[in-house]
Amino acid sequence: MFKNLKSDLPASIVVFFVALPLCLGIALASGVGAANLFSGLIAGIIGGIIVGLISGSQIGVSGPAAGLAAIVAAAVASLGFENFLVAVVLAGAIQILFGILRLGIIGYFFPSSVIKGMLTGIGVIIILKQIPYFFGLDDNPEGDFAFLQVDGENTLSELLKAINALISGNLDTGATLIAFIAMGILILWSMVLSKKAKIFQLVQGPLVAVVVGIIFYFLTKDSNLELLKQHLVSVPVPDSFDSFIGQFSFPNFAVIGQTEIWITAFTIALVASLETLLCVEATDKLDPEKRVTPTNRELFAQGTGNMISGFIGGLPITQVIVRSSANIQSGGKTKASAIIHGFLLLISVYTIPQILNYIPLSVLAAILFIVGYKLAKPSTFKAMWNAGWTQFVPFIVTVLIIVFKDLLWGIGIGLAVGVIIVLYKSYKNSHFLHKENEDPTDGQVKMTLAEEVTFFNKGAILKELDDLPENSYLELDVRKTRYLDNDIIEILEDFAIKAKAKNIDIKLISERGEIKNPDSYIEFFKLDKKNIHRL
Repeated sequence: MFKNLKSDLPASIVVFFVALPLCLGIALASGVGAANLFSGLIAGIIGGIIVGLISGSQIGVSGPAAGLAAIVAAAVASLGFENFLVAVVLAGAIQILFGILRLGIIGYFFPSSVIKGMLTGIGVIIILKQIPYFFGLDDNPEGDFAFLQVDGENTLSELLKAINALISGNLDTGATLIAFIAMGILILWSMVLSKKAKIFQLVQGPLVAVVVGIIFYFLTKDSNLELLKQHLVSVPVPDSFDSFIGQFSFPNFAVIGQTEIWITAFTIALVASLETLLCVEATDKLDPEKRVTPTNRELFAQGTGNMISGFIGGLPITQVIVRSSANIQSGGKTKASAIIHGFLLLISVYTIPQILNYIPLSVLAAILFIVGYKLAKPSTFKAMWNAGWTQFVPFIVTVLIIVFKDLLWGIGIGLAVGVIIVLYKSYKNSHFLHKENEDPTDGQVKMTLAEEVTFFNKGAILKELDDLPENSYLELDVRKTRYLDNDIIEILEDFAIKAKAKNIDIKLISERGEIKNPDSYIEFFKLDKKNIHRL
């Protein structure tokens, strides 16, 4: 696990800096209140260390997810925080059961176009959300990734405010300046320095950008470039070990028998599992080595993490694409980077929380801006367009709904569009129809059925058969067919009767030979109702 430490250690530091404000921001966006913001950090620590150790994913990173924020906020408001933690523990147990029942296969049923749309949509969101931070104009929590935000604003209104500030010159000069400096460092490191010497590969650009940001904060104090407190990371600062321990909360198991607790637990387990499986599918596609994560083991790992997180006062955990993609883009090779990032969170929030509070949010915005761009490159849109409308439509629908609604809505609607396209293509591709002679009076038609013909193809085949003119000749070839749905068999049986009335001659060609007698033709399919998988 540690043989690629020279790559994993720098990547873990980048993920740590990305995860730190996200953990706090998602906690705030989840409605747990200022007193329980530490719950987001607990989830990040458990997601890194515990889930990282158990998971079979080499490059995925787990922690609190923005996709669960709305569910968590409603549950905390209804149940209270300590009662809500019981639901988190139970959700973890349910996820472990999902893993044992081998339900991880669900993730494989999502089309590639939808997964690519999810990655691109998240990349677009990251870019749009970081623009206000980049210019020091947004005081919202960093984890607020939904289109509609907790302060009544939305993504577009925040951008309009940023544009107006740019035009009028009402920017936070200090935050903007250090953001551009950080962006310059990141681009220089990535495109030039990392190719010059190994030291620039070991010490990553994002780490340098963060250190420069902290130095900038101290150098500009009491000047017109001074960074305001709301433009810095905000980590709870314990006075002692006892006050640090006091930040942990524990579930109230006295309410475990309440129906609402179990409904909340199942909802969290279902949504967290789905989000994890989709993230696994996406990160596996991003993995340069194209490794495949065992999904059932991932559900078990996530469930274990959620049980422990709930026991000690943490938010629900999923594998998360922002941190996972930051890990991949920063050169992470194995699960060591995720585990180390968890330890860095744990050590830092106890030993150096005050130093962390000197990191400018605009520097982190610059780091995330690069991550977002790599996920949503213009070349991705071009490649999906060139792949044809059946790939581009579900892709762009997923992107737009994720940007203008949220992640799960985008995936759900993208999947629905993908299924509709599959049904349409299945309708079109159930058979091949060929007229042997274009003379309409000749009427010789050959129909070859596909390898698998299901009830989805019912309409297309029925239309073609009904359109055959009287006194024509149909050659029906089923030699390639390995599965024929009962609905299709009934259509063919009915057509055999109609064919007599319309004086249509039929020749059936199968692996058993040729059949020309309509009565035998009907009996052939009747016999095959018990063995329709092979004709």
